[in-house]
Amino acid sequence: MKRWHWMVAVVVAITAAGLAWTFRSPIAQVPVEQGPTPTALGWQARIETLAGDGVGGLREGAGAQARFADPYALALDAQGVAYVADGGDSNRIRRVYPDGRVDTLAGSDEGWRDGPALQAQFHTPSGVAVDAAGAVYVADTGNHRIRRIGPDGRVSTVAGDGQAGFVDGPAAQARFDAPMGVAVDGSGRVFVADTYNDRIRVIEPDGRVRTLAGGAAPGNVDGFGEQARLDTPVALALDSHGNLLIADLYNDAIRRLSPDGMLRTQVVGGGLVSGPLSVAVTHDDVLYVGDINGKVVQVSAQGHQVALAGVAPQPRFARPSGLALDADGGLYLADAAAYRVHRLRAAPAGAAPLPALTGPAPDAPLPATAGRWPLAPQDGWHEVVGTLGEVRGNFTGESRHHLHGGFDIRGDVGQRVLAIADGKVDSAFAAWSVGGQGEGLALGRLKYIHMQVGRDPRGQAFDARWQQVRDEEGTLERIRVRRGTRFHVGEPLGSINRMAHVHLSVGASGFERNAVALGFVGYADAFAPRITEVALLDDLDQPLKAAANGRVPVPRQGPGVQIVVEAWDQVDRNLPRRRLGAYQVGYQILDAQGQPLPGYEQPRFNIVFNRMPPENSATVVAYAPDSGITVHGSAVTRFRYLVTNTVRDGLVETGRWQPDALPAGDYVIRASARDYSGNDGVGARELKITLLP
Repeated sequence: MKRWHWMVAVVVAITAAGLAWTFRSPIAQVPVEQGPTPTALGWQARIETLAGDGVGGLREGAGAQARFADPYALALDAQGVAYVADGGDSNRIRRVYPDGRVDTLAGSDEGWRDGPALQAQFHTPSGVAVDAAGAVYVADTGNHRIRRIGPDGRVSTVAGDGQAGFVDGPAAQARFDAPMGVAVDGSGRVFVADTYNDRIRVIEPDGRVRTLAGGAAPGNVDGFGEQARLDTPVALALDSHGNLLIADLYNDAIRRLSPDGMLRTQVVGGGLVSGPLSVAVTHDDVLYVGDINGKVVQVSAQGHQVALAGVAPQPRFARPSGLALDADGGLYLADAAAYRVHRLRAAPAGAAPLPALTGPAPDAPLPATAGRWPLAPQDGWHEVVGTLGEVRGNFTGESRHHLHGGFDIRGDVGQRVLAIADGKVDSAFAAWSVGGQGEGLALGRLKYIHMQVGRDPRGQAFDARWQQVRDEEGTLERIRVRRGTRFHVGEPLGSINRMAHVHLSVGASGFERNAVALGFVGYADAFAPRITEVALLDDLDQPLKAAANGRVPVPRQGPGVQIVVEAWDQVDRNLPRRRLGAYQVGYQILDAQGQPLPGYEQPRFNIVFNRMPPENSATVVAYAPDSGITVHGSAVTRFRYLVTNTVRDGLVETGRWQPDALPAGDYVIRASARDYSGNDGVGARELKITLLP
């Protein structure tokens, strides 16, 4: 940008007598360069979907119809074209044009082959970068190589011999271990986040590979060279000073590697950032960070953090694994687990938030499981002991801590958990909580939880795909499974831990679907849900009590009341003591003769667990006090649904029944409960009330 200053042109006349000052007219206009506009802090993000319909696949064309399999990272060129590393079953580098149109730049089937762009092969590409000449660099994770797509369209290998390992030296002999991040500077140096070696490497213009930071084991140490330690670096970005910003996943940190070789921690975990997956940096050192909890966080040069997305009531993303900035500071985002590419713009000051289309399509096809169970026999019946949306507590006295995000199948401690579908690991955060009750594994869209991941009851790894990371004393700290690792139907994934069941979850965190829809072999449900109580709560959550005539007096004026329906369910062949949650719960208002009032001809099913809501607050919105399960300290398992609130289709809203528009008199509140199989609830469905004058 140029700023015009009005200046008088001055000419110095030199004569034999000395210097003589003269002024020449007219006044001249002299352009003066102005620096880039400072980055605004704390702006309200307006989220646009640039490409992807939210269904995994491979389809070119207009943005709204295009499909991605695993759009993991992206980079922009000077013309605003986004290059997307599309892993999964695509294994291609895709282009997204400014108008949203999508095509393929390079890649075909999964594998390794250099050559013409559309004949070349990649294996789970992750990071991507573009140099000034338009060449595209790719962290080819599954091939343990760094690749280059030249402006002429030819794909070549920059470095790496294709074997997982750690070797510095000439490019053809160098080794990486599933590198996931890449960046390139103006001199042609290519920086690599060598993810499973826990190192930052550089490929010099002459092809020589050397290590800049990190040592033989993961850790969290600032310093120089091999004395420094990182833990699973996954993404890189270069700032205007030549510093390399690193998303250091398991350290919950953004690290900065300066040109002098010093590694420092720039953003410390414990704030808004939790498990950084992606990072981008502006001209004036403002960071954008995407994390494993679906947040995008802006970090000022002074370290102040503010969430642009992912903190209620903001929309969240499924897995914001790629971030990039255009020349004007516009933020682009690759949401790998939602199969979308987004553009984030600053909303006009004072503008109302617009609905944002985030997450995978709610009606996307489910994984192809052929009805298999995760336990042997995979084509036989197993008892279901938990369903989506049930209230769960913790072990510190809170009975409404979170919603149950999956489908529980009872099994014996030590029993092997088996893959129900072919799958590919798509995240560096594939296994978690080793040794804990919630230990689990994410394999594509399926999560298997409450098991010893990748090992038998004695702790022995099933095979070399399961890397056991141990501390100096030999204690198991983590199970690592590289991004791009494939597993097939029936392969063992773990052994059931002391929880004595396997928890199966379908979909990205915050966007889980009801696993009953997978259609398990032999699953049957002819049991009608039981409704045990209908009650009313005032604005202090205190119950309204019935009068002597058995009717509950309800004020017509005031803040309204909350309607509570207590219900539970079972499926066929459950043990008699088993209590499962209902799939959907609602209510109707009837007149004194039992006829529905206008607008209540059908039940208002405000609580529907077709998918998990993205907000943690949904638990206390869906469930009334005194809800809880025995595992977390409740005397009995109780599901008390607040049916005047809304938890369905990903929405979370509070509400009350406001009877002020009705005349005083007698009415009936009728509860409805329904399970996924369509059985309607029976029992104490009705509550007689009197609206007071």
